[in-house]
Amino acid sequence: MSHIIKRISLCWLLLATLTTLFAQSAAPGTFEAGKNSFILNGKPFVVRAAELHYPRIPKAYWEHRIQLCKAMGMNTICIYLFWNYHEQQEGVFDFEGQKDVAAFVKLVQKNGMYCIVRPGPYVCAEWDMGGLPWWLLKKKDLQVRSVKDSLFMQKATRYLKQAGKQLAPLQIQNGGNIIMVQVENEYGVWGNDEVYMSAIRDQVRAAGFDKVQLFRCDWSSNFHRYKLEGVASTLNFGAGSNIDNQFKKFKEMNPDAPLMCSEYWTGWFDQWGRPHETRDINSFIGSLKDMMDRNISFSLYMAHGGTSFGQWAGANAPPYAPTASSYDYNAPIDEAGNTTDKFFAVRNLLKNYLQEGEVLGDIPENPEKTIAIPAMRFTQTAGLFANLPVANTSVDIASMEQFNQGWGRILYRTQLPAGNAARKLYISEVHDWATVFVNGKAVGKLDRRRGDNSVNLPATNAVARLDILVEATGRVNYGQAIIDRKGITQKVVLVQNADSTVLHNWQVYNFPVDYAFQQQAKYAKSPANGPAWYKTSFILTTTGNTFLDMSQWGKGMVWVNGYNLGRFWKIGPQQTLYCPGSWLKKGINEIIVLDVDRPAAGAVVAGLEKPILNKTSQDESLLHRKPGQMLQLQNNKPVITGNFAAGNGWKTVTFDAVKQGRYFCLEAISAQNENDPVASVAEIELLAEDGSVLSTLPWKVLYADSEEVTAANNAADKLYDAQESLIWQTQTTGNKPRHPHQVVIDLGSVVKVKGFRILPRSDKSTAGIIKDYKFYLEEKPFAL
Repeated sequence: MSHIIKRISLCWLLLATLTTLFAQSAAPGTFEAGKNSFILNGKPFVVRAAELHYPRIPKAYWEHRIQLCKAMGMNTICIYLFWNYHEQQEGVFDFEGQKDVAAFVKLVQKNGMYCIVRPGPYVCAEWDMGGLPWWLLKKKDLQVRSVKDSLFMQKATRYLKQAGKQLAPLQIQNGGNIIMVQVENEYGVWGNDEVYMSAIRDQVRAAGFDKVQLFRCDWSSNFHRYKLEGVASTLNFGAGSNIDNQFKKFKEMNPDAPLMCSEYWTGWFDQWGRPHETRDINSFIGSLKDMMDRNISFSLYMAHGGTSFGQWAGANAPPYAPTASSYDYNAPIDEAGNTTDKFFAVRNLLKNYLQEGEVLGDIPENPEKTIAIPAMRFTQTAGLFANLPVANTSVDIASMEQFNQGWGRILYRTQLPAGNAARKLYISEVHDWATVFVNGKAVGKLDRRRGDNSVNLPATNAVARLDILVEATGRVNYGQAIIDRKGITQKVVLVQNADSTVLHNWQVYNFPVDYAFQQQAKYAKSPANGPAWYKTSFILTTTGNTFLDMSQWGKGMVWVNGYNLGRFWKIGPQQTLYCPGSWLKKGINEIIVLDVDRPAAGAVVAGLEKPILNKTSQDESLLHRKPGQMLQLQNNKPVITGNFAAGNGWKTVTFDAVKQGRYFCLEAISAQNENDPVASVAEIELLAEDGSVLSTLPWKVLYADSEEVTAANNAADKLYDAQESLIWQTQTTGNKPRHPHQVVIDLGSVVKVKGFRILPRSDKSTAGIIKDYKFYLEEKPFAL
């Protein structure tokens, strides 16, 4: 009898195993880029994808966010893999728990949706270093996104193989739900090296993605800069775009290709010190409907942005502009997983475009209610200078990475010679925000956003202690500035009278972001003086999502129950930090705040039911015009005067001879609409003597007669940020100044210029598009 029971038990176990396997996989299928359409299992298919980033969503909420996307009308989820998230220390890969990307993809399949995977190795995503790992920066002559650096290619190959181990079994041809895999990301903005892109394509295939449809994504202005055989091409553009214009050149060059907007930007990300970014629902829905009416596939970037917890928010450059912790993105699903008006606008549109066998999903209830938490007063403090870790010693100053530190803060200490006269400290370069102390007293602050590089030092009768505390606020994730080492990257020079001395013999203290490090500080009940940790506990009888109000604090990070919620900074626009309900618990909860600046007296933290994402309180203006300042061009002769033809796309101007200069002025004389007082430009590039595009990394805006920084993030430095979706635009609110409008830029050194190119705005608006212009180039500064 016992052997019969054992056989029955074995049969039930086998049946349960087969049921589980069946739930996780389906019959093998096919997906490919066919003629003018994607083909799924032999039938035309329009991809309606929603971008989600699993590291930006607590694992407890993964399925809820997936189900919300299905309820919005999506049939596919699009994801990035972040190399530096899975290999935080060289050679140590982690795909467990919150990092279990295969589990996320299986949840997508469980909910009847397909998946698009974008493994990089470079991804951008406003993520620290665009997903590339910080430890690559230990190599002093590092080159990335190029076959010229064997170390980069070797490490990227190893990473892609690990990604393939996790996800290649889930390709649709294997019974999974992955229908497409991307090769690199927006490479046309970076360069045109077909050898590199071909190598990455081959590595992706060798990693196991050898059956699935591969694709690449670029912009309508640069997709043609390189070719990639055997890989489908897609375009990225933003809300309100003119769809026919975006695909016009693409269709001419690829008449038989299916059309897809692989990133349709639903909103935009916020940068510290800049206005909160939003995108109008009507213009967003209008362009989305245009795509649906033309059977154009798309992916909403983002459908739900979530949060760049911990150290993961990146930055843009030039100019340096760190990204806020909130990645709400003005997306259809907000940071805490709630539906918005934009969500329902998408749902109401897409219900009319469902394909055979598709069903609009039910809207799931948010698993977490939003709660308020009474103000918490901090009972324990730990001064940073009283809790120094073991020091490293170095004759020369060096970046954070050279001391084996990836993120956080770093303190450089040396002796300052006695000096009775006025003197100055020059630091090149601070990455990214620093306070200078002499004998423990703060004497100055430097902000990389403003290009600060010097501090006036007080006289000291004796040798003094010099401390420079540097906080990293996110590595550049976009463009040529991506090689972005942190701390002090070059040298510190003391200038007194006519003498300059490079300072040496440093003690270096590392302050990483790990919770264990913050926990080991020696806390006491005495008040803090200077940079410090603040610690307290609070009791909850009910858990739920909340938004911690950090508006009374300076600059730093917050940990709750060991989870790093991200960076805060009093300059805004983000004044709250999202705290997921799944990270809280009934009973006693712990909160630690590290503030490297200075909180308000008696600062508290309260949990709010709604976030504050739109309150900018800059400690110093970033406007490019001082009160009363006026550009004087009477004594300057333009290199060229002309007019631009109406329409989209780059406009190229070539001089009659090569010119030389360091400072240029673009003067807009009139707009295409003669009654339009506004001027706007998406991008400007200068052409070198050989026709190549000059690097914009050393550029700096010296003057702009007008710029819109209240209603939108349209400052003059958006002229050369390599982000076509962001534009320089003169003031559009209040008393609008009229033409002419001028922007003056310092190129950093004298260069030879053959001509220039400008790109008008690419959305449906024509406001401010320039018609008549003058272009000036001088070796000496313009009179201001």
